[in-house]
Amino acid sequence: MEANFSEVSIAVPWGHIAGRWYGSQDERPILALHGWLDNCGTFTKLAPLLAPHHSLLCIDYPGHGRSSHLPPGVMYHTMEFVRIIGRIMQAYKWKKVSLMGHSMGASVAFKFASLYPERVDMVISLDALKSFYWTPSLLVPFFEHLTEMAIKDNERLMSPYPSQPASFSFKQLEYLIHEGSMKSIDLDKCKYILERNVANSKLYPHKYYFSRDQRARNIIQLNATMEMALEMAKRICRTSMPYIVIKGGESDNSNACATELDDFMMRHNTNFEQHVYAQGTHHMHLNNAPPVAEIIIEFLHKHKGCNMTSSKM
Repeated sequence: MEANFSEVSIAVPWGHIAGRWYGSQDERPILALHGWLDNCGTFTKLAPLLAPHHSLLCIDYPGHGRSSHLPPGVMYHTMEFVRIIGRIMQAYKWKKVSLMGHSMGASVAFKFASLYPERVDMVISLDALKSFYWTPSLLVPFFEHLTEMAIKDNERLMSPYPSQPASFSFKQLEYLIHEGSMKSIDLDKCKYILERNVANSKLYPHKYYFSRDQRARNIIQLNATMEMALEMAKRICRTSMPYIVIKGGESDNSNACATELDDFMMRHNTNFEQHVYAQGTHHMHLNNAPPVAEIIIEFLHKHKGCNMTSSKM
């Protein structure tokens, strides 16, 4: 299916959020959120299949894809991505939002839905429900490492003679993405991530470098304990929010494992459901879009009477 989308740019205080709008712009779209170090290209194969049933706005997080990088001197945090949802709602004057997220994007959607359950009418989670929790014995030295890396990254940004990141051929970059994803992204699908993630080298013709903000590699996440996650889930379940989690049967994503949280959502929300696509890796929505789309389309039709399907711009 040919992609039918419009490039969009949404103003934020430090620049803009870039994205692609698939399908009709006469209705409020599903807001699609990508995973860590990916960009909205991750939905290139899935979005055209869903757009005839409901439009989608797939965005690049700050520092990712073609969105503006955060100002020097700050660190990336998943709560900033939660705030991005609110900024986009404000920009388009949406009273409610429908969310679809992959991996870290699924965790961001869970956080927003728990904070503002009355403002979310549907969540579609791909291979995750929330981010995993690091024990304090691991979290303390991890934050120590992140702080040191943040100082180094910002020193590099403020240098009067900044160096260009290492450059590679496009084929080399495809292999780097493939291997870096633990082979979760099929080699022939890596180009869909790379097309918004690289820039032409100014030093070496026919070579490219990663244009995403290097600080995003050391992102801080809200690692909710299970006790806190259950409190967050309670707020979602009280609204009986339509909520679907689709997991890859061959995924090595630890966030996708069945947990007490999944069981709680299943018991307390009659509109919560889980599916496993047996042949799916962590990036099943990119590698195997048609079967994943079928599950989502059935879910959309099941909840056709909810606010999302009748909301106009």
